[in-house]
Amino acid sequence: MSHTDSDKLNEARDVMISAIAQSMEIYGVSPSVGRIYGVLYYSEEPMSLEDIKDEVAMSKASVSNGMRELLDTEMVIKVWKKGERKDHFIAEKDFLKNFINYFVKQIRHEKNLIMKASEQAKPVFDEMLKSDDNHVRDAAQKDKKNMESTFDYFDWTMRLAYAMETGEIFDYFPKKEEKGEEDG
Repeated sequence: MSHTDSDKLNEARDVMISAIAQSMEIYGVSPSVGRIYGVLYYSEEPMSLEDIKDEVAMSKASVSNGMRELLDTEMVIKVWKKGERKDHFIAEKDFLKNFINYFVKQIRHEKNLIMKASEQAKPVFDEMLKSDDNHVRDAAQKDKKNMESTFDYFDWTMRLAYAMETGEIFDYFPKKEEKGEEDG
């Protein structure tokens, strides 16, 4: 491959890395973390934190923080590289698996936030249901009912998360089958 072909290939990879970073931003992932993932996605070999730092032009601390986030969502996997003492990393290249892991994590986080708030609010709503003030009592009744309706929502989202984790979702929304050699 000539130098210009190599440059063209790297430019095309840079375009894709940028697009991956921008698309991950839709899900609340910072562009810098998206760039780290993109660099690993297109790397032909496992990379160390130092290698990644040089590729994305970020501080080692920023790369390290980004890697923790990517490891936590299982978008990046730590691997052992023979003869090396440093940790090395590869990208999980299955976007569907990445989406499921990330989405399920977000669903659980959302549920935990609301359930903790509900634990604090419910006793107050219950107490206000006994208020002498009709307006307060009616408002507490409405607020408690609204809060309880979120439990139906969480029941549904947790069932969705479970179906995603177990693969049951693919019974309803099958993955696209890979084309065989003869299909091109």
